[in-house]
Amino acid sequence: MTFQFHKYQGTGNDFIIADNRNKEYKDITNDEVRRLCDRRFGIGADGLMLLNAKDGFDFEMKYYNADGREGTMCGNGGRCMVKFAYHLGIHRDIYHFMAVDGEHKAEIDTDGIVSLKMKDVDTVQKFHGDLILNTGSPHYIKMVPDVMSLDVYKKGSEIRHSKEFEEAGINVNFVEQTDLDDKIIVRTYERGVEDETYSCGTGVTAAALVCYHNENGFNDVEVKTLGGTLTVEYDRLENAVYRNIWLCGPAEKVFDGVVKF
Repeated sequence: MTFQFHKYQGTGNDFIIADNRNKEYKDITNDEVRRLCDRRFGIGADGLMLLNAKDGFDFEMKYYNADGREGTMCGNGGRCMVKFAYHLGIHRDIYHFMAVDGEHKAEIDTDGIVSLKMKDVDTVQKFHGDLILNTGSPHYIKMVPDVMSLDVYKKGSEIRHSKEFEEAGINVNFVEQTDLDDKIIVRTYERGVEDETYSCGTGVTAAALVCYHNENGFNDVEVKTLGGTLTVEYDRLENAVYRNIWLCGPAEKVFDGVVKF
């Protein structure tokens, strides 16, 4: 197979993307995805995405984890996919696309920032003093006093591979609340990648939701990651219900290429 790809990144969370509207890559295998995402023997990426045609939508986003398996929603991936669609000539004021967790909206600001509307969140579960919620992918949130000194790979792997989460898997986020109520720092161990990534969109979203500065009403939380800064805007309602959740930040093309395998 000759595979024409496009490499994109959103705050260091990097992806291989291909235009599959003609179904050229519909038979790509999990092993091929894994090999393409391998950083030593392939292109290298946190995941691979196919842009598919979808009736009634601008496109469909199909996402694979770096381990080759089809994944749940990826927030930074969704933002990169929107920028890719723009570069393909799909220009919209408001994009409407389908992903594994349902419909999404997105827009590209005049400065190139991509804002992605995330799924509503109705439940935040307490677990041994920490928190679990689903923002399109399942996330474990652990508050820590000094996140930059933490061994994220070791601690994240221990939680992700614990007996409670070994089978289904979970993404583990370590979150530091700064001196400012509306600013946090997040580091994430991602399942499927099985390592720390420079940024995780659904993880950043999950962390920002539980670090609200307004108990009821509009919140705007700035999130620093290893790969850069994202913003999460949302409305927090009574009983920890979250609506109008938007993940906002940069999404850039890195390079294009062709591989044969």
